[in-house]
This record gives sequence, C-alpha cells and structure tokens, in this order.
Amino acid sequence: MPTPAAPLPALPEAPPEPLGAVRAGVNAIVGGGPDNWRMFLEAIGQVAVSLVIAALILGFTLWASGWAARLTRRAVGRLQRNGAPDATLQGFMASLVRWVVIVVGLMAVLEQLGVRTTSILAVLGAASIAIGLALQGALSNVAAGVMLLILRPYRVGDTVEVNGRVGTVKRLDLFMTALSDPDNLDIYMPNGKVFGDTIINYSSPAYRRMELHFSVDYDHDLDRSRALLLGCATADPRILKKPEPWCQVTALSESAVIVTLRAWAKLDDYWDARFDLVQRASEALQAGGLKHPYPHQTAVAKAPRPAAALPEPTPAGARKARPDASQAPSQDGD
Repeated sequence: MPTPAAPLPALPEAPPEPLGAVRAGVNAIVGGGPDNWRMFLEAIGQVAVSLVIAALILGFTLWASGWAARLTRRAVGRLQRNGAPDATLQGFMASLVRWVVIVVGLMAVLEQLGVRTTSILAVLGAASIAIGLALQGALSNVAAGVMLLILRPYRVGDTVEVNGRVGTVKRLDLFMTALSDPDNLDIYMPNGKVFGDTIINYSSPAYRRMELHFSVDYDHDLDRSRALLLGCATADPRILKKPEPWCQVTALSESAVIVTLRAWAKLDDYWDARFDLVQRASEALQAGGLKHPYPHQTAVAKAPRPAAALPEPTPAGARKARPDASQAPSQDGD
C-alpha cells in the first residue's frame, strides 16, 4: 500500500505592507478584541522600520547623486582633450545624471513605503502624452538644446551669426540661446530655430581672410595700383606672410575697374587690421595720383529745332480745281 506523501511545509506569510499593517491595526482597535493593542503596536513598529529604511535609502540616493554628478563632470572633462573643458556641457551632463539617480532612488523609497509605483508610472505616462501634445513647441526646443549641447557648434563666448543676427554667445541652456550683439542688446533665440537654421561661427578658426574691393579709373595704370595695394598689405605686421596677400583685377564696372585685395590675419587682429588697411590703401592710391572714380553725368545741350511752316488756310468758298479731261492720260499710254 503506497505511503501517503508527506505534506509540504507551509510557506511563511509575506509581511504585510506598512500602510496595510497600520490599516489592519486600526480596524482591529475599532472592531474590538483581546489582541487589538498588540496588533496596533506591531503595525506601528513595521511602519517605523520602513520609515527608517526609506530614510536610509533617500540619504544614500542623495549622496550617490552628488558622487555620480562629480564623476560625470570629471569624465566629460577628460574626454575633451583638444581644448579647455566646456563648463556648459559638463554642467548639463552632471545635472542629467544627478536627476536620473534621484528619480531611481525616489522610486525605491516609494516601494519601501508600500506605494505601488506601477500605477503612478501609468498615471504619469498618460499625463505625459497630454502635456507633450500641449507643449510640443517647448519640448522641441529642449530636444534642440540637447543636440546643441552634444554637437557643440558654438560655445559660450563665441561670436556667431544665427538667423541673420550676429552676436556673442552669453548663455546656452535647454530652452534658448542668449546672444549679445555689437550694440550691447540681448537677443534670446529658441533652440529650435537655432538648430534648424544655418550657424556661422566666427570664433572657431584661428585665422580669417579679408577681401577688400577698390575702384580704379580706366585711364590709370592697373599694375601700379596693384603694387600700391600689395605694398600696404605687406607693410602691416598684423597681415600674415603665409598665405601671401593676393591682388588682382576682378571686375569691370560702368565707371571703374575693380581691383580686389585679399589678405589673412589672426582672429584677434582681424577687424583692426581690416579697417587700418582700408584707410592706408585709400591714402596710398590718392598719393600715387590714382583718384577714386565715381559715376559722372554729362549734360548735352542741343540747339532747338526750327518751327515748321504751317500751310495757309484755304478760303471757305474756294474749291479744289479738278483736272481737265483733255489733259488726263489716255488709256493707250500716249
């Protein structure tokens, strides 16, 4: 006769959640019974232990978020070996990592307290769809700001041209870019428009070429004008020797010949060297007898035409004389 199988040991009951234990203790006190206070005190003890553990998790989360942010800042600084570390990118990445760690830690704290995070995530997911549809413009600026922070087409302090406006970058965040133009006006541009348009960075190259156009009269010596312009460029110590200055005739206008001068200068000396070169070149051309031509208008005076003689008026009673029939040409051609 087969022996009956031994009964399986009963599994220990899972401890109730802290909030459920408190609820059960309160119901026991209200409902009455000999063990009411004992159950209530056990529930209070479970809640106290859960609160202590949650506080420890929260403290560890805050410490870990700061440590992860510092580690991320150092890692981003080491990746940028070519130049000085970018403070904007370092701050953005460190802040992003810090908040990710904090969110994960808060979810662990809620789980320890017995709060079901799945329902909270479902509510947040449904709300995020509605918020995303309402704020899709702002969210597009955030996405563009993230791309600008990652790709780094410009940095704080660079002189750029965006949307037809030239200015120095003062601040770059997730939503907008702040510029300061030469008139000391603040310009705020949404990152969506900045990232979707052409960006010209005038501060990224170490050298920059200037191109100056001068007008020379058709009667003047073009080779002499080119020599004077090249002499002005080579005499300026701020003009680079390599690449060498270049000067040639580039166009013929209605009243002058266009001579173009191209030269290179360092970025810090570019504007001062350009303005000084324009002045010295104009003075050199005038000193060499090559005056700047300008459009002329010539007034031509014509003699008045003599008035045509008007025909005399025909009397009212006069008739036009008809030719005599005898004088008319014959049909035979005689």
